[in-house]
Amino acid sequence: MSKRAYFGTDGIRGQANKHPMTAEVALRVGLAAGKLFRSQDDRRHLVVIGKDTRLSGYMIEPALVAGLTSVGMDVRLFGPLPTPAVAMMTRSMRADLGIMISASHNNFADNGIKLFGPDGYKLSDEQELKIEALMDEGLQEGLAAPRDLGRVKRIDDAQARYVEIVKATFPRHLSLSGLRIVIDCANGAAYKVAPTALYELGAEVISLGVTPDGTNINEECGSTHPDQMAKLVREYRADIGIALDGDADRLVICDEKGLVVDGDQIMAIIAAAFAKAGALKGGGVVATVMSNLGLERQLGGLGLTLERTSVGDRYVMQRMREGGFNVGGEQSGHLILSDFSTTGDGLIAALQVLAVMVESGKPMSALARQFEPVPQLLENVRFAGGKPLEAKAVKEAIADGEAQLNGAGRIVVRASGTEPLIRIMAEGDDPALVRKVVGDIAAAVKAV
Repeated sequence: MSKRAYFGTDGIRGQANKHPMTAEVALRVGLAAGKLFRSQDDRRHLVVIGKDTRLSGYMIEPALVAGLTSVGMDVRLFGPLPTPAVAMMTRSMRADLGIMISASHNNFADNGIKLFGPDGYKLSDEQELKIEALMDEGLQEGLAAPRDLGRVKRIDDAQARYVEIVKATFPRHLSLSGLRIVIDCANGAAYKVAPTALYELGAEVISLGVTPDGTNINEECGSTHPDQMAKLVREYRADIGIALDGDADRLVICDEKGLVVDGDQIMAIIAAAFAKAGALKGGGVVATVMSNLGLERQLGGLGLTLERTSVGDRYVMQRMREGGFNVGGEQSGHLILSDFSTTGDGLIAALQVLAVMVESGKPMSALARQFEPVPQLLENVRFAGGKPLEAKAVKEAIADGEAQLNGAGRIVVRASGTEPLIRIMAEGDDPALVRKVVGDIAAAVKAV
């Protein structure tokens, strides 16, 4: 078995009904994860399962349930619910395991399986490798006796529970009354909970992307396509627009003028507010190598640090836990506020921004640009095979680019975790120089 035959950077993901996203693999995941998380004592063991609105969820969910119940795990089904809600409910219901069926911001044809441990955190690499090893064992191993098979129930109030948890993260002394908010739920997992939470906190809510049909998740809507949201904000003269992705773990915002605000600016808004209130932990923020240099400079001006990790929210969370940070995230809008959640939560992050807006009495446009982004350029270069990053010419081009930027910028060159692409990113105060540096490195990669 190759190292990590099924799991990628964020669970198992792929096109539905094509390996590894088949009913058979889902069955094996259920069997393997059930065996791994079933301890030796004789109590009943519990697994909770949530999903987004993809058509293929109807295929994957029963396959997982069959695997889990066959090794004696009881299962509770939530139906459509955001990824962070499944992480929270795993912990609050004292489950042994939480499973989310979603491919996040991908289109409907893809799906995925994400696993959470009893503490509500994504599984470690070691645990995922153990599950992979068990998946490749015979399907007859370790099955429960007929009387010990798991039982399955649907939890009807899961969405209401999550709405209450989310509302409790909004400061008690504030209200959203008088605010008009456009919320785009990407026809995904938050299509009921997000508009409900905002309405119950007092807002006038204009909803978009709340009519899922199994195939329209993330389609021309949500955080990957914020144009619709921005258009509605201008049309309805709303105070703010909020766009979530298909599983509601990431967020993009636009101000009342319809200008879109990315995850870096949102982190800056929240970090500055937390620091002012004495609530920021760890002395700064954790972000990935892709976050803009402008964010680093902005935080530095406030006496705060920006710690960088590899791309992927699991690495951000890992560093946050190690360093005791409570604000972290990615430029894409995947924001982790660990005071409230063990994983990225778009709705909770949006509420923290709304709290800053209400408290300050300023329009979103006055808060949205916390810093001037440093010109940043990203180019993806496809390669046929081999290891271009180990080539001498590529290494020399990178070193040469760094010498040209001379400390007034950054270069990040990395291989994609999902496709045969080399991602080249450079940023610096001189846009022409940034373009030249990226072009030189791209040419070196193509020549390998």
